[in-house]
Amino acid sequence: MFVMLNYFGAKRLNRQFLNEKAELLTEEAGMIAEEYVTPYYRDTTKLSDMLVQLHSIDRFLGTRIWVVNTNGMVFVDTGEGSRARGINVDNYNPQFLDEVVRAEYLTNVTFPSVMTNEMLVVAQPIYLDYSLRGYVCIFLPMASVSKSVTQYLDIVNICYIAFMLILMVIFVVIYIITLAPVRRMTKVTEEYARGHFDVPMKIRSHDEYRSLANAIKFMADEFKNLDDYQKKFVANISHDFRSPLTSIKGYAEAMADGTIPQEMQNKYLDIILFETERLTKLTTNLLVLNGFENQGVILEITSFDINEVIHRTALTFEGTCTKKRITLNLVFGDNALFVDADMGKIQQVLYNLIDNAIKFSNPDSSIDIKTEERGSKVFVEVKDHGIGIPKDSIKRIWERFYKTDLSRGKDKKGTGLGLSIAKEIIQSHRENINVISTEGVGTEFIFTLAKSL
Repeated sequence: MFVMLNYFGAKRLNRQFLNEKAELLTEEAGMIAEEYVTPYYRDTTKLSDMLVQLHSIDRFLGTRIWVVNTNGMVFVDTGEGSRARGINVDNYNPQFLDEVVRAEYLTNVTFPSVMTNEMLVVAQPIYLDYSLRGYVCIFLPMASVSKSVTQYLDIVNICYIAFMLILMVIFVVIYIITLAPVRRMTKVTEEYARGHFDVPMKIRSHDEYRSLANAIKFMADEFKNLDDYQKKFVANISHDFRSPLTSIKGYAEAMADGTIPQEMQNKYLDIILFETERLTKLTTNLLVLNGFENQGVILEITSFDINEVIHRTALTFEGTCTKKRITLNLVFGDNALFVDADMGKIQQVLYNLIDNAIKFSNPDSSIDIKTEERGSKVFVEVKDHGIGIPKDSIKRIWERFYKTDLSRGKDKKGTGLGLSIAKEIIQSHRENINVISTEGVGTEFIFTLAKSL
C-alpha cells in the first residue's frame, strides 16, 4: 500500500495538479490578454504601466509572463533581467505557440540560455478587432508542481504511518485476546480426543469464542453419550443374544448326549425353535433400525385405506387375543379412509403397537383401535387398559432395548426394539407419534399420517 501510494498515487496527483494549475494559468492568461495587453494595442495604456501590472501578477502567482507578437518576437518578459525580451521563439521551435494553444498546456519546456529550468507553459491568443495580434504565455516551474505533490504526499504518508501504528497496536491486542482462548480450546479438545470428556472448557469471554467453546463442549457431551450408549448397546445385545444361545446350546447338548430322553425331545425342540425365532426377530429389528440410521430405507409411498390395513393387521392377533381373552375394538370414523404412506412400514408400526398392547393388557380386557380425520391429517390411536407406563419411564420407551421394570416379568421374548422401530418409521414419513399413559390404567399411542387428496 505504501509503495502504491507513493508511486501510482504520486503520478496521479501530479497529473491532477498539472491540470488544475494549467486551468488556473489559462484563466489568468486570458484575463491578462483582455485587461492589460489589449489596451496597450489600443494605445490606451503605456508599456511601462502594463509591465507594472504583469510584474505584480508574476510575483503573486510565482510565474514568468511573456507577451509575444505574431512574428514570434518576445517584447515583454517579466523574468529576472528580461533576458527573453527580443528573442524569437520560432528560432527555437516554429510550432511552439500553436502547440501550446492546441494542447492547452505543455510540460518540461526549456529555452536554452533563456530559461534552463523545466516549465509548465500555457498560452492564450490576443485578438483585437477579430485580428490575431499576439500571445500571452505564462510559465510555471515544474519544480513548484512537484513540491506541491510532495507536500500533499507527506501529509498522507504521516497519516498513513500513524494509522499503521494504531493498527499494529490493535492487532497486538487482538492477538493477545484471541490467543489465550484458542490455546485453551486446543488443549481441552486434545483431552476430548483422548476420551477425557469431563475436562471443563473455561472460557470467560462472552463472544464468538464462548459460542465455539460451548459448541465443542456440546459435541464432547454428545460423544460421551454416544460412548455410553455404545457400551450399553453392546451389553444389552450381548445379554439378549446370550440368553437364547445358552438355551439352544444347553438343550442341544442334552439331547446329543442322551440326557433328555427321546420321548421328551419334541418339547425341547419347540423351545429351541422358539429361541431361534427370538434371535431372528432381534436380528431383523436391528437391521431395520440400522437401515433407518444410515438413511438406507426408501419409502414406497402409495395411497391406501388405513382402515383396511388395521383390520388385516388385527386379524393376525386373533389367536393370541382368544387365548388371553382380549377384545380388539375397531372404531373407524368412515368406512374407507385413504392415506399417503408406505403401507408395509405402517403395517409394521401397527403390528408393534398392537403386539405391545396385548402383552401388557390384563386378561378379559379390551384394546381400542381408532382412526379419525382432522383437516389434512389422519390420526390413528391404539389404546389398551393394561398396566400402563411409569411416569419416569415414558421419555425412555423410545430407546433401544429399554424395558420398564413393570414389563420385565411380563415380556420374556420382547427385544425392546419395537417402539424404536415404530418411531423411526413414523418420523421417516415426517409425521409424529406420541404416548399418553397412566400407571395401572392403561396406555394410548397416537400417530398421524397424511390424508390422500
